[in-house]
Amino acid sequence: MTSSEIIWWKKGIIYHIYPLSFMDSNGDGTGDIPGIISKIDYLKWLGVNAIWISPVYVSPMADLGYDVSDYTAINPCFGTMNDLDLLIEKLHSVNLRLIVDFVPNHTSVKHPWFQKSRLSKDNPMRDWYIWRDGSVDGGPPTNWLSTFGGSGWEFDEIAGQYYYHAFLKQQPDLNLRNPAVLKELQKVMTFWLDKGVDGFRVDVMWHLIKDRLFRDNPPNPVYLEDEPQYQRLIPAYSTDQPEVMDVVYNFRKVIDFYHERVLIGEIYLPINQLVDYYGFDQQGAHLPLNFHLLVEEWNAQKIYKGINEYEGSLPPDAWPNWVLSNHDRPRVISRIGIGQARIAALLLLTLRGTPTIYYGDEIAMEDSPVTPDKTKDLGGQSRDAQRTPMQWDSGPNAGFTSGKPWLEIGKNFKVCNVEQQRQQASSMLDLYRRLIDLRKSQPALHCGNFIPVGINGDIFAFLRTTEGDNTVFLIAVNLSHTAGTFSIPPRFNIPGSILLSTCNNRNNEHITREIVLEGDEGIVVKILSTK
Repeated sequence: MTSSEIIWWKKGIIYHIYPLSFMDSNGDGTGDIPGIISKIDYLKWLGVNAIWISPVYVSPMADLGYDVSDYTAINPCFGTMNDLDLLIEKLHSVNLRLIVDFVPNHTSVKHPWFQKSRLSKDNPMRDWYIWRDGSVDGGPPTNWLSTFGGSGWEFDEIAGQYYYHAFLKQQPDLNLRNPAVLKELQKVMTFWLDKGVDGFRVDVMWHLIKDRLFRDNPPNPVYLEDEPQYQRLIPAYSTDQPEVMDVVYNFRKVIDFYHERVLIGEIYLPINQLVDYYGFDQQGAHLPLNFHLLVEEWNAQKIYKGINEYEGSLPPDAWPNWVLSNHDRPRVISRIGIGQARIAALLLLTLRGTPTIYYGDEIAMEDSPVTPDKTKDLGGQSRDAQRTPMQWDSGPNAGFTSGKPWLEIGKNFKVCNVEQQRQQASSMLDLYRRLIDLRKSQPALHCGNFIPVGINGDIFAFLRTTEGDNTVFLIAVNLSHTAGTFSIPPRFNIPGSILLSTCNNRNNEHITREIVLEGDEGIVVKILSTK
């Protein structure tokens, strides 16, 4: 199969937009859909192939859009349905795709389904949510915890029972064991697919089914007192149940009715469990999100081991993917520093599989702590720091809004912004652009094979190759701040020249068996053959 025959979501690059913080078009201080439309030229220039937007549905915004009260309407703070239709049209006109967030695990307490469900035990929608009587001692039905802290059960005076919420109490979990609920959610998917969206990122896919017997979760034997309360128990019965794949298969059937759409799953699980979500014969999620580079300690041995474990665990023909940052976790630069963030960008865009770039990572945006009195996120430990507005220029409010921004602008926006970095040859934005251009121009990098070469201390290397193509690339990275040397094993015929370095101008420098890397340096080498 030639590169041109590879489906777009395999060879493409996804760009994750948090709509509240991307671009404000009307001066109300919050990002919106017209704001995204106004930046399509930038997205095209950057070189990404698709955008994924966090929820823009009607919502009371307790969890900033992830508490949905109407799945098929647009929250006025983001614009109108006509704006969404125009976004799809404008993106498609320049060969960009739109992936929307889909939140099937829970709704808002304000959703009409929940309002009806709570009325009485005899209401037809009672079983649309997870209702239980309290335990014999009068407490919650089980010991299940909310991800955001405290019990996962909330007593409802109107209903006279407890309902389960894996997240905020304003987000009751749906009962996806109920065929009527599943059917209604499939209708929601069809509504958006008919509008022309190119796929879904399914929120908390591993939470979608809970234990039928409502057994207590076991204690976590390695829990430490300073860790989040949720980690006190192993969520053996409240997440990752075997029957969850029945739900995923049903979602996939809806997707497969349409041409070239993609189903992505948010799944925070170890690699050996994550890969199960590809499903039997790869009929589950196309891309169960792989957070290895996001959650693992930034250590060469652990990162290299995880890369190889992931590659070795993938089912036949399953397609890998990589993520560095997102709206729920600290930004990559705040986790590992500017030098290693450049290494991370190189890995993201040269490893085999679909990369997802979080808005602002391409200009090295940092987490920007928000004072408690200005916190917007109610989800336990605030995630506002990684959701601050995009820094477009050095003008007022970083060019994000003409009004008062909903979150404070990052303190470094005067020197860290798109406008300034577009003019700097050594900027993070320039590095991302060069990596994206190289990836898109070389089949070996966007659809080729992965071959591990080895690791020596803080440096590891791998090859990207394509069958029938003599173009081979060696990628070597130094995950320390100290210079080091890497010796290519004798079985590889490596001589070649450097195409790109993350920190030096070494273009066309000849490479032989001994590779010297500065601290925080990664290189892409073009070689002729691995034989």
